[in-house]
Amino acid sequence: MDIHVSQDFPGPKAQAILAQAHRYEPHSMSEQVPVVWKKADGVYVEDVDGNVFLDFTSGVLVVNAGHSHPRIVEAIRDQSSQVINCYDFANEYRSSLAKKLVEITPANLDKAFLLSTGGEATEAAMKMARRYTGKQTILSFTGAFHGRTYGAMSAGGKHSGASTKGFGPFLPMVSHAYFPYCYRCLFGKEYPGCRCACLQSLDMVLETQTEGNVACVITETYQGGAGSILPPREWMLGLEAWCKDHDALLIIDEVQASFGRTGKLFGFEHHGIQPHLLCLGKGISSSVPLSAVVGESRIMDCLEPGTLSSTHGGNPLCARAGLANIDVILEEKLPQNAASMGEILASGFQSMKNELEILGDVRGQGLVWGLEIVKDKTSKEPNPGAAKSVVHAACRKGLLMIAPIGMYGNVLRIAPPLVIDRERIEQGLDLLRDAFRSVVYTD
Repeated sequence: MDIHVSQDFPGPKAQAILAQAHRYEPHSMSEQVPVVWKKADGVYVEDVDGNVFLDFTSGVLVVNAGHSHPRIVEAIRDQSSQVINCYDFANEYRSSLAKKLVEITPANLDKAFLLSTGGEATEAAMKMARRYTGKQTILSFTGAFHGRTYGAMSAGGKHSGASTKGFGPFLPMVSHAYFPYCYRCLFGKEYPGCRCACLQSLDMVLETQTEGNVACVITETYQGGAGSILPPREWMLGLEAWCKDHDALLIIDEVQASFGRTGKLFGFEHHGIQPHLLCLGKGISSSVPLSAVVGESRIMDCLEPGTLSSTHGGNPLCARAGLANIDVILEEKLPQNAASMGEILASGFQSMKNELEILGDVRGQGLVWGLEIVKDKTSKEPNPGAAKSVVHAACRKGLLMIAPIGMYGNVLRIAPPLVIDRERIEQGLDLLRDAFRSVVYTD
């Protein structure tokens, strides 16, 4: 495919479908650019009017193996003609996928529970932690995003956000400590001189918001929804040590970070830590809805028959797609490609940061990056309007990104499929640079 966007974008077919969606669907979803997807292949998306875009979304970090990878499509096609759903009756592919997940994760994680969505996985992990420990408090972090169901929302770290405001009250006995948002440090310090002062908030929260009965600490490897915020390695190591000192389970939410996205198969591998429970999703299938909790048998074995199940979890079609996807990711060395392509992105983004006064911060690993847009570098005042304008300008030039994210709605998320090559990375950088310049010079 070649990038092409017509002058009358969005075209007549897209306008008709968008009007229909506006009439018959709730207006609760994100305000994306007006691209009505028809076909996607590899790193390209084609809309219903024939416009073609270079995809820097991966369908919100799902299609790590690229859109419509032939091996995954074939697995889905073949399985759909046999059996798709069998509730929680055993099937060959569910147990095979559980075995595969155990094999590719740390040795202490020796059982896997298959589900449908990331929120379902984080909810299940928190349930397991409470059941196993007999303790009630769940400790999470400011800025966290763990899903949209009530337990997951409760663990989320911004209750005033659009996805949570007005939906309370939330789950009791969930507390939040400070996550290291180094660009906007709440303590006015700079890393590494700060020595991760935010870790001290764990003790403060324990002392002031709990009875000391912490069942688990749940954290993302990097905070996706908050603006692709990466914690220092020192902080992650300190968190692991804190959990050991307080006999609390460590739950790592890698729904967004796993299966090569950060340049390693799993994001926590950058830090040399080991979770007790690991939540997976999105890139686990590069296609259909699938998620998992991989954990220690001593924890999972506290569950009696009937305590946790899922209507669609581990169904043969999704499990088989997951198996095919993992094979593709490993055999095609996509984590290594993500790391290599990420270095090119890092260089390109740093060059843009040096040029552009509105580009305040650049952060990322592998093929997931956050570009924080501000009024100016001195004040760091968030500039969500400019961020939205850049996304729309990029779209008209043929580069597809999702709506801005972040605590203030001012962060551009960059997340192309992991099959992308150098030529298309550089093409995407050129398109994004042009989009920035059109917004800056117009404003």
